[in-house]
Amino acid sequence: MKLAVVGGGSTYTPELIDGFARLRGELPLSEIALVDPDERRLATVGGMARRMLARAGHPAALTTSNRVEDGVAGAAAVLLQLRVGGQAARNVDETLPLECGCVGQETTGAGGLAKALRTVPVVLDIAEKVRAHAPGAWIVDFTNPVGIVTRALLDAGHRAIGLCNVAIGFQRRFAALLGVAPERIALGHVGLNHLTWERSVLLDGVDVLPRLLDEHGEGIAESVGLPVELVRHLRAVPSYYLRYFYEHDRVVAEQRTSPSRAAEVAAMESALLEMYADPAVDTKPDLLNKRGGAFYSEAAVALVASLMGDRRDVQVVNTRNNGTLPFLDDDAVIEVPAAVGAAGAVPLPVEPVEPLYRGLIAHVSAYESLALEAALDGGEDRVRDALLAHPLVGQASLADGLAARLVEANRAFLPWAVAR
Repeated sequence: MKLAVVGGGSTYTPELIDGFARLRGELPLSEIALVDPDERRLATVGGMARRMLARAGHPAALTTSNRVEDGVAGAAAVLLQLRVGGQAARNVDETLPLECGCVGQETTGAGGLAKALRTVPVVLDIAEKVRAHAPGAWIVDFTNPVGIVTRALLDAGHRAIGLCNVAIGFQRRFAALLGVAPERIALGHVGLNHLTWERSVLLDGVDVLPRLLDEHGEGIAESVGLPVELVRHLRAVPSYYLRYFYEHDRVVAEQRTSPSRAAEVAAMESALLEMYADPAVDTKPDLLNKRGGAFYSEAAVALVASLMGDRRDVQVVNTRNNGTLPFLDDDAVIEVPAAVGAAGAVPLPVEPVEPLYRGLIAHVSAYESLALEAALDGGEDRVRDALLAHPLVGQASLADGLAARLVEANRAFLPWAVAR
């Protein structure tokens, strides 16, 4: 089968290739097509990918293209991992909100909205080309903000599913703490993309979360950037992204005195691309582990293998709510364990969600609906409404000022703003 990666010039791509090579028995690939408009990066990353496949003895052909139509033609699955505006736009997402006293982050809050505004139209254009040149292909979205982008794809009628590495990261961490194989761990993972909690950790069907919090609470809390007292009080493990909500003011203070993550990543990318350009390098560099995306490749291989092979196994994905969380609209996109097969993902039943989590999930889901409207239909008023609805902004004066500044900073990427 052919698999295409749109955004194939990303420094993440060797992580994917490493997974495809190590797990070749799970996913029989005959061709991997990397698609990216940046020909220089595509040539560098493509060369690295070919060497990695050759070293592993993988039979797949590695092709490259700067045209989506050519790259996705005939693909059974298309992975999206693009970043509209690159690290420069990300840096604005992370720094502009700080000037207004709001968290600066690329996937949530004002920065996440800016990214959605830039990204949704581009992804939908790509998806239409996939529909035309690879009819029936599954679109697997890694592109942030995953929940909003996945909902845009589903609303437009595409065969799409969203994926994040947070859940698999927790599964692997908990398994390591318990000294067991990851396959024996199942998570009570619930929420929205980048707004999730692990409410249970099942080891062979038995909940061991209380034991993990008793024996390893300090380390777990440190890994998600929250006080151990809070994590033990919640009796759940929040994702790292919950610190932006639970410790907003502390995070803002930290961010104002530290380099942006975008600046750090840009430096890493420069070093990684230099390594990838070395014809002697044919294994994933250690530096890539600091780039983020741990277990990204394992999650991708497992999901595509299940979609193609109709495995109907359980994986944590982003998909339609369809009544799973009764306090949300059916067409909302949630992140929960689901049975994955050739027909897509069917969420498993979820225990009633406590008000402490339910309120924040409903709040952010409503914001996501407004953010998608702004991304699709444009208009500074829609941007303002989305900001006003977001719990990390939520004040009229902040929403007014940020809306104007976000539109101005992203004008080059917003056709409706350019035409104004």
